[in-house]
Amino acid sequence: MRYQTLADWLAWQETLHPTAIDLGLERVGEVLGRMGLGRPSHAVVTVAGTNGKGSSVAMLDAILRAAGYRVGTYTSPHLLRYNERIRIDGNEVSDQALCTAFARVDEARGDISLSYFEFGTLAALDLLERAGLDAAVLEVGMGGRLDAVNLLDADVALITPIDMDHAEWLGPDRERIAREKAGIFRAGRPAVCSDPNPPAALFSEAERIGAELLILGRDFDFTVDGGQWWWRGRLQRRDGLPLPALRGVSQPQNAAGVLMVLEQLTARLPVYQQDVRAGLSSVQLPGRFQVLPGEVTRIFDVGHNPHAAAELARNLVAHDCAGRTRLVIGMLADKDAAGVVAQLAAQVDAWYVAGLDGARGAGPERVAGVLKDAGIVAVQAFPGVSAALVRALADAVPGDRVVVFGSFHTVAEAFAGSV
Repeated sequence: MRYQTLADWLAWQETLHPTAIDLGLERVGEVLGRMGLGRPSHAVVTVAGTNGKGSSVAMLDAILRAAGYRVGTYTSPHLLRYNERIRIDGNEVSDQALCTAFARVDEARGDISLSYFEFGTLAALDLLERAGLDAAVLEVGMGGRLDAVNLLDADVALITPIDMDHAEWLGPDRERIAREKAGIFRAGRPAVCSDPNPPAALFSEAERIGAELLILGRDFDFTVDGGQWWWRGRLQRRDGLPLPALRGVSQPQNAAGVLMVLEQLTARLPVYQQDVRAGLSSVQLPGRFQVLPGEVTRIFDVGHNPHAAAELARNLVAHDCAGRTRLVIGMLADKDAAGVVAQLAAQVDAWYVAGLDGARGAGPERVAGVLKDAGIVAVQAFPGVSAALVRALADAVPGDRVVVFGSFHTVAEAFAGSV
């Protein structure tokens, strides 16, 4: 084994490939074939989209496990620990299991160079195949067509809401981004879309490939009434469901797509009403409009693009507070800071701009400059998230709320210092 600790393996993987992102399946597909992982024995659900992927994976996992199935998930990025990316029966895999899987990938690759994400994806697929699963739920890292997760043929594909993100890699508009995400479709297999306004490219790609596209509002739908909601599909109807335990105005929409995926798996993995209720009531996912109540409410949200910022704004309106809203924000340099500010400006009373470390991190002056250009003056800048959060909490009085938003890195640093 090349290394004995997880930290050493991960540090080495960051230096192995000449570029951090290298979309394409030829190299990683060759290693997958050498490892004999191309045809898993379990059902595979692949989830792509711009926002709502993590929530959808978490709900699929919770409902299927409530039904008694053995489920594995692969998600990215992680919040606090790399181990979070791979869960089996709800449990993070151990450091030792990861190190052993990395060693198997390293042996199989020979002289083939792999990116950090490709190396981790192969290790995840190896661990999931060895776990004796009934189902694996895989979250696409970026796009879909050329993402390493797309090495496996999905029994059901799920597309969550699509918006602008990673434009430099996926394309400058929703149609081209949607075409990349539709790359997870497979001929003769169902593809579920929970976006209420699906781009036309999804329809054309489904027709070209021969996938059966199932659209929210046409093939399945939902209605929320107070603390309950109702769902209908093509074959099933589920009444009087509890709202998902995950907070957020769009979670019933995400759950509607999840239930349509489960309907497509009925013959292989039947799920009953009590399983759906139990899964929706118990699902957990840190960092997605996660609310910690107190004299000063704290809210953590890993969203990082204008679509996610608009969702956060809607959630803040739906969960109004008596005092002021103070936003700690830190963003990566390649994200649309102006678009995020435009969505949140009406809901934020005071801005605490934090710099983020790392190659992709943005200094506080970038977001602060966007705020200045927008005519917003209640702005303070800090070198890091911890300092910004400490000041926001010190300024807050009972009845205020402090919101941490902008990236996984921002929320992780806030968690490390305050949760």
